[in-house]
This record gives sequence, C-alpha cells and structure tokens, in this order.
Amino acid sequence: MFCVLYEGIGGEKIIDVIDVARQADSKIRLKNFVKYFMNPDRPKVLNVISLEFSDTNKKLSWVENYWPDDSVFTKPFVQKYCLMGVEDSYTDFHIDFGGTSVWYHVLWGEKIFYLIKPTDENLATYEAWSSSVTQSEEFFGDKVDKCYKCVVKQGHTLFVPTGWIHAVLTSQDCMAFGGNFLHNLNIGMQLRCYEMEKRLKTPDLFKFPFFEAICWFVAKNLLETLKGKISSNLKNR
Repeated sequence: MFCVLYEGIGGEKIIDVIDVARQADSKIRLKNFVKYFMNPDRPKVLNVISLEFSDTNKKLSWVENYWPDDSVFTKPFVQKYCLMGVEDSYTDFHIDFGGTSVWYHVLWGEKIFYLIKPTDENLATYEAWSSSVTQSEEFFGDKVDKCYKCVVKQGHTLFVPTGWIHAVLTSQDCMAFGGNFLHNLNIGMQLRCYEMEKRLKTPDLFKFPFFEAICWFVAKNLLETLKGKISSNLKNR
C-alpha cells in the first residue's frame, strides 16, 4: 500500500512528523515512518500531515493559473499532500495557511473533522484563543455556538472552504490525500486570514509560501485582463 509513495518519493525522503503528545515537529526518513506505521506496538503517536508529493493542475488554483515561469521566487508546492496518521493522531483547531481552501480524500481508515464557520465573532474568538497561554488546555469547540462534526470514512472526500476553523482526529489508522489552494472565489477571507497570521506572528514555516508575491501576480493578471477588455470595448465603438 506504500508502493506508490516509494515509487514517487523514495524511502530515503526526509519527512516532517508531529509527536502528538507534545504537538512538536521532528524529522524522519519515509521508510522508517512506514516501519513505525506497520508496527502495532508504537511507543508514541506520530502524525504526518505535510508530505507534499507532486505538482498538479487546478483550474481554480492561483499558483497554477498565475505563477510565472520566470519568477525569482520558488513556486509553492502545496497542492497535493499525503497524510499518514495512526489511531489517535490529532491536529488542534487551526485555519489553513493564507485562508486556503483544502480538500481531503480518505484512501482507507477514518478521520473526524470538527468544523467552525469563520464568522466575525468566531474569528475574533479564535485569534484570542490562539494567542492565549492556556490554549492547549481549552477545547476551542466549546468556545463557540456551533461546532460541526464530520466523519470522513474510507473512499469519502471532504472539501473545507476558505477560512473555516477546524481540528482533525484520526479515529483509525488512516492514509489520506489532500491539498491547499488559493482562488478568486473568496479573496477577502484569504487576505483576512493572512493578516491574522501576521498579528499572531505565525512562523514562516506555517504560512503559505510567498503569499504576497502570488497576490501581486494575480493583481497584475487582473489588471492586464481589464486593460484588454477596455481596449476591446473602445475598438468596438
């Protein structure tokens, strides 16, 4: 079941894993994580949620539509991730970087999502909770009026819209795929989430790569599109 990963990535690939008990990041070779994953006697709970494994084309994706080939910045690769979580892996409440929309497909196993709508009140509460010293002691779902539970089973796909606050529990050993993308359908919320990240002093590692650069690339494209339409309208008069 891991042959696709070995074929496309290689067992020597260094990947990021999260020690769930400590909510701390560390690094391990893919082949070693596979051995850990297949061993029923696990000394700790490790979670993989950021193994980006290939480039992709998405018609909505800003990166795929607007990132120039000659950019001095490195093209962001956030469109396809492989997530390998053992039972009881947990990612606390968060908003995906830059307010990106995200999709998940469970190949096998099961994940439980706790979802909170990004209303003005909920976003303000989330920002206060994120900067609180007691964050790890409080379940954020208890601080809002509505927290939705969604069980994503084998073969199911879930789409999380821009800015939604969510936590993820791996209720069974699970392999899933997912990806993040920026788009034109909710630019205001994307910018709002980015500004929140700046206020919270979110480390660059957990931000959308070159978020401001992609915004300028999109703005340039929109400007050129508007100029073209204006020029066309003038010629047709």
